[in-house]
Amino acid sequence: MKPTFVLLLTALGLCALGCGGSGAADAEKPADGTPAATTAPPPLPEDVREVASVARPAQAEDTTEKSPAPEPASGPVVANGELVSPVRSELSVKNPGRVARVYVEEGARVRRGQTLLTLESDYVALELKRAEAEVSRAKANAGEAERDFERKKELLAKQSVSQAAFDRSLSALESARAAVAAAEAARDLASQKLQDAALVSPLTGVVAERRTDPGERLGDNTVAFVVAQTSPIKVRFRMPERYLATLREGQPVRATVDPYPGEVFTGKVTQIGGVVDPATRTVQVETLLANTDGRLSPGLFARVEIDLK
Repeated sequence: MKPTFVLLLTALGLCALGCGGSGAADAEKPADGTPAATTAPPPLPEDVREVASVARPAQAEDTTEKSPAPEPASGPVVANGELVSPVRSELSVKNPGRVARVYVEEGARVRRGQTLLTLESDYVALELKRAEAEVSRAKANAGEAERDFERKKELLAKQSVSQAAFDRSLSALESARAAVAAAEAARDLASQKLQDAALVSPLTGVVAERRTDPGERLGDNTVAFVVAQTSPIKVRFRMPERYLATLREGQPVRATVDPYPGEVFTGKVTQIGGVVDPATRTVQVETLLANTDGRLSPGLFARVEIDLK
């Protein structure tokens, strides 16, 4: 075949292909020249539609919760708290001894200075009597030494006695006075031991624990009673950290407890914690209630209302 004929056939084929493609594209365009609409895909068979609806990811819903509006940092705020004793004392006798009598039971209300128990003190009382007798004897000796010194002093002025005799009289007087002081100290010690034989309450409160009975021997470090102070009594509660800027000492506090419904006990903020609990994001607050009648007891649950300004 001749090369000229081959080239002619190739040119005719390319022309036919170009003209056919352009015609198809022109046929798909609208007359105004705008792009043709996309052809919709054919519908799926009935047995495939359910599978397709499960496989197709559902449109995500907006489940984001709106943050609640912050509470105002002023005005009355309510919190829950607990009544606690400001002071809890473990009482021991000052000197070892055997318990003679116990005057209070566990749970009893006591006043400051009230006797809780007494130790056997017969020997201490006898020791006090002997010390008092020693004081009387020492004072008598001191009186005689003083009179002798006054005589020696007059005789020395008249040069009727030697200086050595005068000095001995002065020394005897000083020794007698020292003996009086020692006897008085022994008497005071015996008297203090007798007083210490009675264990008294150092505060007004309630007997939380009684750990002794009559006849038991108590040592120096043996705890006989545990007394918890109840007047005044402390209310301890926690406040969210957002109120820290408006909390002040002296702010009025109102508390209610279940045993006395409808009754309000008033106090003031006495202490604000300086550390925020990282787990609860709260700060500890304390107030004191007078509780002069002793009706409020440690451990009670309290509802507290505080005025923030």
